[in-house]
Amino acid sequence: MYHNILVPISFDAERDISGPLKLAEILATSDAQVTLLHVVEHIPSYAISYMPPEYLAEARKALQMELDALAEKLPNAEGVLVEGHSGRTILDWAVEHKPDLIIMASHRPGMQDLLLGSTTNHVVRHAACAVHVVR
Repeated sequence: MYHNILVPISFDAERDISGPLKLAEILATSDAQVTLLHVVEHIPSYAISYMPPEYLAEARKALQMELDALAEKLPNAEGVLVEGHSGRTILDWAVEHKPDLIIMASHRPGMQDLLLGSTTNHVVRHAACAVHVVR
């Protein structure tokens, strides 16, 4: 059983997050802290100039509400929204907060993943703690 579980959440359509959430509930001790972490990728400056000023604030607010709704379904869970490159930011967060388990959803790899690598692959290769990948 684990005491500090990190569950990176991707709201991409092809990712099913129900598996990692269910597994976190199963593997958590009764007093475990579960963190649902969503990483907002940086928007290039050339693109941000075309967006209404309130767009980013509203998008962050909506994402935080989604995370909070998911966190309500698990005991001792909280939703955390951060900004950065997904793979590096998940690993940086893990170094700082020292989870003893990271549970990640995966998808079927395609050619793009073979050439560029995926976030899950990056975390699996570089995390200092156990990583459980749910497909």
